[in-house]
Amino acid sequence: MRILHTSDWHIGRSFHGNSTLPAIAQVLDALVQHVRSQQVDVVAVAGDVFDTTTPSVEAYETLSQALARLRDAGARVVLTSGNHDSATRLGFQSQFAALGGIHVITRADRADRPVTIDDEHGPVHFYGIPYTEPILLRREFPDCAARSHAEALDFLMQRVRRDLSERGGRSVALAHCFAVAFRHDEQDAAESIGRADAGSASAVRRSEEQTVGLERDITSGGLDLVPVQVFDGPDYVALGHLHGRSTLSPRVRYSGAPLHYSFSEGFKPRGAWLVELGAAGLQEVTWLDLPVPRRLSTLEASLDELMQGPEYADHEGDWVSAVLTDEVRPIDAMRKLQQRFPHCARVDHRPARIAPDDARRYGDRVQAKSDPELIDGFLRHVRNGVGATDFELEVLNDVLESLTAREATA
Repeated sequence: MRILHTSDWHIGRSFHGNSTLPAIAQVLDALVQHVRSQQVDVVAVAGDVFDTTTPSVEAYETLSQALARLRDAGARVVLTSGNHDSATRLGFQSQFAALGGIHVITRADRADRPVTIDDEHGPVHFYGIPYTEPILLRREFPDCAARSHAEALDFLMQRVRRDLSERGGRSVALAHCFAVAFRHDEQDAAESIGRADAGSASAVRRSEEQTVGLERDITSGGLDLVPVQVFDGPDYVALGHLHGRSTLSPRVRYSGAPLHYSFSEGFKPRGAWLVELGAAGLQEVTWLDLPVPRRLSTLEASLDELMQGPEYADHEGDWVSAVLTDEVRPIDAMRKLQQRFPHCARVDHRPARIAPDDARRYGDRVQAKSDPELIDGFLRHVRNGVGATDFELEVLNDVLESLTAREATA
């Protein structure tokens, strides 16, 4: 059986005020082409299908068209909800959709009721675990004492393993969380405290270093790490939530988002995992690239260099984050940059030269004998040691002379 693992479509998300619907539709079309060319049997979508709990009509239409094309390409679809989705809205008419080969799993009480799909080697059971807050899980299951997302997933995975032991056969699990591969010493420390998110600081740091700029916090209480051992049992575990691809073990992986949603993700590849199950279980996992509709580039230079430098010509069609190194913040920089880079979306100012620290009080630093000198001293204080330019001094002198003349005739 061939399975395409994808996640975090975030349909409806904006990028610095710009709609991403045309871009995600283009990428999902490419995903359909992979399904067709690779003869994929099942597409597994591990949560965050939408970006908001109240998706627009256009977002629903984009999803409906993508699912219809995936089915037309010959694949069944197993889809779960993430922390961005509304489980109720996403799961609406799920029973009806299942008749057409689109299996939407948004209820925790169905996590141990798999979607079973047969191939030439027998059944493969797909267990979808939707994102569920621990407090809601405790209300639904009286025997559940979960206080963290890790404990909630552990509770549900125990139910999955019990069901799998009775059914037998191969299996795939889908989940939406922040999973981490603890080292043995870190796992022992976490278990001794009784909380999976209490691993050593080094485990947390390693996880954060691997996921800089991604969505790390999916609980109201803060970072909640899930040890990869929670997912023992299935032949393959398709994870969602982190926007960069990651391999926690040969059988536990993140596919990442199919589209770049922030400049911090710009260097990360976009794609999906092609998972092949043989008669004995996991056989091979291959990365399939997806197109990037518009590159994301961070350019650092002075405004004049960015506007005139020929080395930046290749970035004129990119989404651009400009880091300006001018000593003084340029006026109207965004409008000027968009004359060359129409898709410039962000401008930061980081002066190349930083004035040395001055421990003197502000009053001592701006001591002056004349008003122009006083203003020049203030500008040096607020502009990283850069005083008034010749043009500014000329304007200041004209204004001060006019005020002096007005006061003299009052």
